[in-house]
Amino acid sequence: MLRAVYEAADLDAGVISDWREDRGLLQIRVDRHAKPEEFTKALNGTLADILERAHWYQVWKGEVISITSPSSPLRVQFKISDFSPAPLVDMRERKGLVTVNVSPEALVDEFVQALNAAVGELLAGGQWFQHWEGEIVTMDSPEAALV
Repeated sequence: MLRAVYEAADLDAGVISDWREDRGLLQIRVDRHAKPEEFTKALNGTLADILERAHWYQVWKGEVISITSPSSPLRVQFKISDFSPAPLVDMRERKGLVTVNVSPEALVDEFVQALNAAVGELLAGGQWFQHWEGEIVTMDSPEAALV
């Protein structure tokens, strides 16, 4: 099973977001005191780092999309929403791109809850996989044993 989990956390001074990866799991922490302008900018850097160094891929109409795909390199973009009134989180996916519009009024605790629900739906669509230590992990893969 694949999971990408966002968490509100008390991070070190100057750190707005960080991440770790394990089999079937991507964990992203966001400083609970950050403002939307701060955490959207930080998450753009964090997601660029993840896609460059981690092992996640999108399958779009049978084509595997990665960060090195020439016509549409895989990326995730967080931005402050232009909608008025703005939903807390509005996620859109297309080939090589996931765009996350964030309410300018969002608090981190409520933002991560809404984002986790949206990411869960995205992954349930079956268009994503992780290449973990030689194994292809999908939503249908058995969960990792808890240690």
